Formats: sequence, C-alpha cells, structure tokens
Amino acid sequence: MNPDPVLSVRDLRVTLGARQRTRPAGARHGRGVPVVRGLSFDVLPGEALALIGESGAGKSLTARAVLGLAPHGATVTGSVRVGGREVVGAAPSTLRALRGQRMALIPQDALSVLSPVHTVGAQLVHALRSVRRLTRARAWERAVAALDRVGIPDAARRARAYPHEFSGGMRQRAVIAMATVNEPDVVFADEPTTALDPRAQATVLDLFDELRAATGTAVVLVTHDLASVAGRTDRVVVLYAGRHVESGPVGRVFGAPRAPYTAGLLASVPPAQARDRRLPAIGGAPPSPRDLPDGCAFAPRCPLAADRCRTDLPEPEPTGDGRLVSCHRWRDLPDPAHTLFAGGTP
Repeated sequence: MNPDPVLSVRDLRVTLGARQRTRPAGARHGRGVPVVRGLSFDVLPGEALALIGESGAGKSLTARAVLGLAPHGATVTGSVRVGGREVVGAAPSTLRALRGQRMALIPQDALSVLSPVHTVGAQLVHALRSVRRLTRARAWERAVAALDRVGIPDAARRARAYPHEFSGGMRQRAVIAMATVNEPDVVFADEPTTALDPRAQATVLDLFDELRAATGTAVVLVTHDLASVAGRTDRVVVLYAGRHVESGPVGRVFGAPRAPYTAGLLASVPPAQARDRRLPAIGGAPPSPRDLPDGCAFAPRCPLAADRCRTDLPEPEPTGDGRLVSCHRWRDLPDPAHTLFAGGTP
C-alpha cells in the first residue's frame, strides 16, 4: 500500500490578470490568461518528483501557486492540501505557518532570497524562530548544524559571513539549508543548479539525496535538466502549455514515452558523446496562453495529430503500467518513439 501523500494537488488552475476571484464551473478561459490548467499530482513522503517541460509550460508558476506565492493579480482555484490542510484560499497566517514548517521553496536565484545586510547565520536563525519556539542560542546551534549538513566548510565561522562573501555554489547551499532547516514535508527546488558549474551541480543534487535520506523530506525538482531527472528522481510529471502530458515512474516515462511531446522532448537532448548526426527537434513553438487552441495544445506541432486532437482536449488516462498520459494517439506511437521527430536540426 502506498503511504498517504504529503502533498496532494487537484485541478490546480492559475489565471493571470483575472478580475474575478472565481469563475463558473465549466468555463473554458474566464477572464485573464490561463497559465496552469487543471493540473493534478501527488507527492509521497521522501520521494523525488520532477516537473519538466519547455519554458512557459507552467512549472515554476505551479510551484509558487502550491506554496501560496502566486504573483499579485493571479487567480488560483482547485485544491492543494499539505499535511491535511488546504492551501488554496487559506489566510496569510495559515500560509506563513505552513511555509517553512510543512513546505518550502529553493528559488533559482539565491541572491533573490538572501538579505545582503544580514549574516547567513542570522537569516537561518530567523527562519527557525519564525516557526519554532527556540532561544537565540539554540537556534544558532541549529543554524550552524544546518550549514554543516549542506557542506559549508567551517560552518560556525561562515555563519557569521554575509552572502556576498560566499561563492555562488555556497550561496545555493545556504539557501538549501534555509529551506530545509525546519525539516519540511516537501521542498520545491526551482532550477536549483542553473547558474552552477557541473561539479557544483552534482554536489547540490547529492545534497538533495542526502537530505531525503536523513530527514524524509520530499523534493519536487522543477528543471530543464533532463539528465539530472533521469538519475535523481523517482517520478516525473511532463507539462505543456500549463497542462499534464504524461506522468509516472521516471524509468518508464524516459525509457518508453507514451506521449508524442514527451518523445520529442527526450529526443531533443544532446547525447553524452558527440555523434555525426542531426539532432531531432520539435518543430514550431509552444502556443501563447492568450491564444490556446480548442483541443490539444501540442496538436499544431505533433506529427500524429488527427482531427479529434484539434477539437477535443485530452484528459489523463491510465496506460496500465503505473502512469498517466494525456493524449488521444498514445497507442499509435512508433517504436522507438523518438523516430517521430526524425530529421531535426544540424
């Protein structure tokens, strides 16, 4: 039996620029621009889940909406439950209690969350005391321990340093320490390795593995780096134009994708060793959220698209092997699936 999820997302919808806080059931767009459209997924205790897709797929906005951090003017509907408590529509005081203690965010840019006028240790102490009743001395001890856990050398001394005195990799580790110092149930890591060199990237990903093993914290990795997803996560959710495309165990999804978009995304990844061949690519570009087609948003770029794809929106369907796929033509994919996008670019 699977354990109860630490995070359960159901029919999550995020609309930007909407004037109405709610809209009638069954309304297609309502007012504003729909950027996350009916997304559902669970996160189990201690697992690593990846949200992947092209830029503009809605990955980062999904993470922020789940955390109650959607941008000003956004309308969020659906259900997000963490620790048995509802996030969507929750009071600010409830969200503050949940963030840090139950869920946390590791942003792409460490400097965007680190104050330049406070020491790193002081900021960890504040994160601890904002959700726990601790003396300053005890909070300082735990802050130093958190920095040591993420591999900051001479943590007691470096805790008294300011963010500008840290290298980029050390700043990212400090942000990871801040997000996990209260041992939340789930952490969203939004492109956490983008600005790091390959060695630092591997170190940060190792940290997530160690934290999961040590604390039981689940990690949701929002990333474009499909190589790190393949080797570091348990399950994957593929997004396109704000909707679910395919989800399931990462080995099955990456080994034999069922959705044409997933197949194209994986085929577009350069091989580990250079080869004298053209790299497959998905033609065209994702649609604007302001001008979404009636049916499947990927239909204009899909080699398998049929008339039904252009008129009927596909819903997640079980494939019988532990995954879901939102595609009318998933049974018609060639084997291997990447040949669907043969030709590609030089």
